[in-house]
Amino acid sequence: MRSLRGWSPGRTRERRGWLRGAPPPLWVRVLPVLLLIAVTLATLVTPHASDLGFLLGAIPPLAVLSYGPLATAGLGVLVIVSLLLPVTHLDRPGDTDLLTIAFVALLSVFVSYVRSHRDAQLDTEREIGEAVQRAVMPPLPERVGDLRCVGFSRAAQDGTLLGGDFFDVRDGPYGVRAVMGDVQGHGLSAVRTVVALLGAFREAALDQRALEAVAARMDRRLVVDSSGVRHAELFATAVLLEFSADTRTVRVVTCGHPPPVLLRAGGARELPVAPGPPLGIGLLGVEPPKEVTVTLDPGDRLLIATDGLWEARDTSGRFYPLPERLAALANTGTAALPDALWEDVRHLGHRVDDDASVLVLAPASSPR
Repeated sequence: MRSLRGWSPGRTRERRGWLRGAPPPLWVRVLPVLLLIAVTLATLVTPHASDLGFLLGAIPPLAVLSYGPLATAGLGVLVIVSLLLPVTHLDRPGDTDLLTIAFVALLSVFVSYVRSHRDAQLDTEREIGEAVQRAVMPPLPERVGDLRCVGFSRAAQDGTLLGGDFFDVRDGPYGVRAVMGDVQGHGLSAVRTVVALLGAFREAALDQRALEAVAARMDRRLVVDSSGVRHAELFATAVLLEFSADTRTVRVVTCGHPPPVLLRAGGARELPVAPGPPLGIGLLGVEPPKEVTVTLDPGDRLLIATDGLWEARDTSGRFYPLPERLAALANTGTAALPDALWEDVRHLGHRVDDDASVLVLAPASSPR
């Protein structure tokens, strides 16, 4: 999880599956050795009941999941030696069986080498990509102007910070402006698009008086970037907000993105925004999205989330009821709200298959 106050690598490692490069769990690492011991003991106890030596042929492939080529080769040699030692009562395989197991062991060593080399390349690419994303989306302070900010971002690909979601909050001559968006795709290609969009937003937020013009600048950036790419289908959704100097009013423009949710007086409801077309299809310059102005009461908070949360499904296929659940969490403080929301999603058993990001914005005068 990436908090707006800082990166949380511990939580990132927690989600990094062992089949995606993270160290495997202990039971996977000890499984080859346990299998060797179990087969040997079973054969010693019941030497005439059955021949279990064929099970040892599974040890080298199992070792590939946990060990490098040297350790895999060592376990393969140990299997062959165990089959040849009379004391183990496993010395009954024919020449063909031994050759088969030796071939499987040799093939496992090769697969282990390829896997280790691939994992090293993926780790390098991941580190580079995460460094780029940290540079592009540095942790935001707790306050930007008179606005408090807190949130998180989780990538759909376990074990990586590389996702297609982005957000930023900037103070400028036209007030505090915020953006949250969702780029098509994941990984390094999505990071490149995020870099372009955030650059366009940060520049336009300083230059453009109208919030619709900021969205149009981001749209043009994607159109230009995709024009030189064959068969490109580059698009993104986004929601832009502009707070007045006294943070009593907020202007909202949506471009194919779910609307912000207003938390007020113990309840939660979607803002009645006018949906506009997504970024990157070139329609914003022809038909700009309509800006909606909302007056904020003391204690109001705005929560913006990407599709990852809106489209989270339970085992019955039902979507996560975000406004309804936010109403149940309305008494949670601003700083704790994003984490409480994520725990609620997990507690209710909803599956999140897309990048998931949450941004909570609250006037600094808010008691929460």
